[in-house]
Amino acid sequence: MKNMSGVAKRQNGFTLIEIAIVLVIVGLLLGGVLQGQQLIENSRVRAAINDIKGVPAAAYSYMDRYSRFPGDDGPLLATLQARGGAWANITAFGNQNGTLDGAIGTTFVPTVEILGFWQHLKAAGFIPGNPATIGAPALPQNPFGGLIGVNSSLIQGMPAGTNKLCMNNVPGASAIAMDGQLDDGLPNTGSFRANLTNAPLAAAELTYDENSLYTVCTRI
Repeated sequence: MKNMSGVAKRQNGFTLIEIAIVLVIVGLLLGGVLQGQQLIENSRVRAAINDIKGVPAAAYSYMDRYSRFPGDDGPLLATLQARGGAWANITAFGNQNGTLDGAIGTTFVPTVEILGFWQHLKAAGFIPGNPATIGAPALPQNPFGGLIGVNSSLIQGMPAGTNKLCMNNVPGASAIAMDGQLDDGLPNTGSFRANLTNAPLAAAELTYDENSLYTVCTRI
């Protein structure tokens, strides 16, 4: 009985070495999860930057082919639909003044030329999608689950009459990284600007907050 009692005592609890090993394993697992999350966020930032560069590249390729900016192409819907194929399904056209005319509120709920920008690029084959789609579903999704929109209004202090590309629902840390890679790292200066996602688009923020969501815009 005495020996059995000794065995029972030795089986109670963990040794310091065992606890240390468990803590090391937990630390490695947590470190792996955090590193994995950071890698995912970095990949989203890279994808967003590729979109910021890729959409304007598609727009200028369109200009090379048709001598008009997508969305501003026209001046008659029937003229564009007569190009045949996917063009027969578009519903928007432009006035050929060189800018994407539309109220600032249509950036992410597109109508007229703002909608036409995406319809024309799709009909011409420069980006994927159905050119007949209208409203918010016509817009591409950005890597953060928000949308990509365009406008030439006064946005975040950038003057009206210049075409801009915008993304909403961008996490603060990602907005900071994108601004740092593409511009000067400040949300209210340079060619890349930002404001809180639910705030009016006309003015930019003075500083970034990593815990907030932003709409970021850049000139096309």
